[in-house]
Amino acid sequence: MKKRIVLFCLLFLVWGTASFAQTTPAIDTASSNQTLQFLQGDGVYESGMMTFLGGLKASIWTHFDLFIGDAQALAAIFMIIFFAIKSYEMMVGDKRLEIMPLLRPFGLAMVIIWWSAFTQVVAYPTDLVETQTDQMFESEQANVNALRLTRASLMLAMANSLITFQAQADVAEKESDTWYGQAWDSVTSTIKEGISTVISPLLELKNRLTVGMQLLFTQLLELLGIWILRISVYIIFMIQIIYSSILVILGPFSVAVSILPAFRDSFSTWIARFVSVNLYSGIAYLIMYLCALMQEYAMQSEISRYQVLVGANGTSADLQKLAWFAGNGILSFGEVICVFLIGAICMFTVPSISTWIISTSGISSATSSAARGAATVVTVARRAAGSFI
Repeated sequence: MKKRIVLFCLLFLVWGTASFAQTTPAIDTASSNQTLQFLQGDGVYESGMMTFLGGLKASIWTHFDLFIGDAQALAAIFMIIFFAIKSYEMMVGDKRLEIMPLLRPFGLAMVIIWWSAFTQVVAYPTDLVETQTDQMFESEQANVNALRLTRASLMLAMANSLITFQAQADVAEKESDTWYGQAWDSVTSTIKEGISTVISPLLELKNRLTVGMQLLFTQLLELLGIWILRISVYIIFMIQIIYSSILVILGPFSVAVSILPAFRDSFSTWIARFVSVNLYSGIAYLIMYLCALMQEYAMQSEISRYQVLVGANGTSADLQKLAWFAGNGILSFGEVICVFLIGAICMFTVPSISTWIISTSGISSATSSAARGAATVVTVARRAAGSFI
């Protein structure tokens, strides 16, 4: 009888080892990629939203002539006032006749008349910067999106492996319970201790492999990180669109007012602010390119670790390492999530960096006011949600 019990224990141990060592089936990569793109978008930054932002900027800039007529009338009035002041100064002998200062109002009036061409000429250097940095970003982002799909496939393979092993642990537990009820009374204490050392790790593994909630929590964390990054990018581009549109539409008034000696610097200030705001997109693409390099490194690092857990093709899992990893609480190493948050923080430095290149006043204060307004909205929404709950 004892020999039969020992033989059964050995067969049970061999069966458990063999079943846990078997490979998991390969996943449908194309289907998993389509699911990921449906749930999280076709890339780290959704191409549809980026296209919409570019089209929105071009659409708003077409309304540059809303106040051209009013600005021209105002410029004509200011030219009369300017020539009256200059004539009076020459009549009383305070100033001598100078030709070049008298030509300045005519030049400003021509700027207002040819306002569309003038804004395009001023924005041309910043458009070159935007085009170049956009190409750099797109070339690197293609690699990041490919790594993102590979990482998602390996994560899904790891989850499938954990679910498979959990099911095997459940079967082993039920069979061990059945065998306990039949043979526990007839074994010695030494054999009982040996059986406990075999069964206890299976039960512990069953308790640790709670895959469903871990995978859900992991996906929520990653989705939160990627949307924080996207929102920060969209906010910067929307701020750039709003500021540049206001400068283009209301800019003729700055040109008209600069005819008067008291507001002589308003035109040069407008140019500095317009160039600084148009640099937002170029600087934003440059920061997104640098963040893409960090994302590529983080994804490659996590992909190499996932391959250690489930194999290079995701079909040969390491049970012991998977159990250790599942015990961490989330099915992610956290590097990609941290990189997403770092990129979101870096995006809000775009206005400050722009003022480093083109020194101007008012842009940083306007951005700070927008940030304070956003914080106020969030606070009010949080209080409203708290009172509702």
